[in-house]
Amino acid sequence: MKKHNMLKSDIIRMIRPLYKRSGLYIVAVVGLFVLISILTTIQPAYRFSSQTIEQWTNEIDSSTFLYLIGMENRAFQEAYPEDQPVPKLSTTLFQMTTSMKPNDPRSLLGREIPGFSIYDNQLIVAGEGTNYTNLTYESSPPLEDVLKDREAEITIEEDEEDHTDNREDTPTTGERNVVFIYSTHNRESFLPHLPDEEDPDLAQHSEVNITMVNERLKDQLEKYGIGSQIDDTDIMTVLNNKGWSYGQAYNASREVVQEAFSSNKDIQYIFDIHRDSQRRDVTTKEINGKSYARIMMVVGEDSANYEQNAKLASQLHKLMEEKYPGLSRGVEPKGGPQSNGVYNQDLSDNAILFELGGVDNNMDELYRSADALAEVFSEFYWDAEKVDTSETR
Repeated sequence: MKKHNMLKSDIIRMIRPLYKRSGLYIVAVVGLFVLISILTTIQPAYRFSSQTIEQWTNEIDSSTFLYLIGMENRAFQEAYPEDQPVPKLSTTLFQMTTSMKPNDPRSLLGREIPGFSIYDNQLIVAGEGTNYTNLTYESSPPLEDVLKDREAEITIEEDEEDHTDNREDTPTTGERNVVFIYSTHNRESFLPHLPDEEDPDLAQHSEVNITMVNERLKDQLEKYGIGSQIDDTDIMTVLNNKGWSYGQAYNASREVVQEAFSSNKDIQYIFDIHRDSQRRDVTTKEINGKSYARIMMVVGEDSANYEQNAKLASQLHKLMEEKYPGLSRGVEPKGGPQSNGVYNQDLSDNAILFELGGVDNNMDELYRSADALAEVFSEFYWDAEKVDTSETR
């Protein structure tokens, strides 16, 4: 009997931890189901977006993910650096909740030192030489200075080389204009064409400006069979007539885009063309012996279509790198209280803001870049059309 009682107590001692573990498993499973039910039943406005989750995970060092995967797969464990300390849960949680990283001075000082927050920007894709010190920035001159009359002079050297293929079997959109091109800051001009202007913030002109690049881009796209619609609304005059400031330009151009969509149901892509305020060393690249104005693609982080637009811009960057290495400065997301953050890109999931060149570029360089952009986009567009056609069969 005594022996039987001892055996029984041994069995109980062995089973008791299993009960405890199974209890934890049950609680964990129930908790998981409760969490899932909450996330799937709450209103969309209060759900976690994939962008929010991405921002959280961006605060975690990549070595942490490698370590966690290595706990399950020995192959990844062997790849974990021997001199790398094991990540601490407390440190990881601290970084996720405070967005502060001890080894990144931007995260420690960016909110305390005036002006330092400009280095807290992110990059989706960094082009050649692009870093946090030379990202795009928009000057905001007083509207009355933008509207002032200035002398301008322009001489354009036409390149003999034509990359377009004018064969009869070249694909075409026919009478459909599928690309809409406009400029929110339509009077942005270039110092080489303004002989009496030296202030880069005042490189503005009513005629010799970024809209000339829009015309060139439209013409080149149509040579590739892509019908394009261009808008030449003087947004600066609209602002003046409404009594609005320069900072409200996107509100004015939004009306232009909405009107375009209502009058043309064929529009698939919208391009807002700007020029950057960065100087020549950042915005210029020599390719095959010719000088080009570099291109940065900006995507609004606060737009509901952020992810799709970022994907489109990244694809164009990749194609641009293949054909014109160094032409693309990369893909820059912009959002938060210090920027517009939307740029009318919530109106389409195929919308990009292009910064073509800077204040020191000339029209020859800009036209070459517009030609290159048209070539790259046409390749992307017709490849995408082939995929869409095959999927509908």
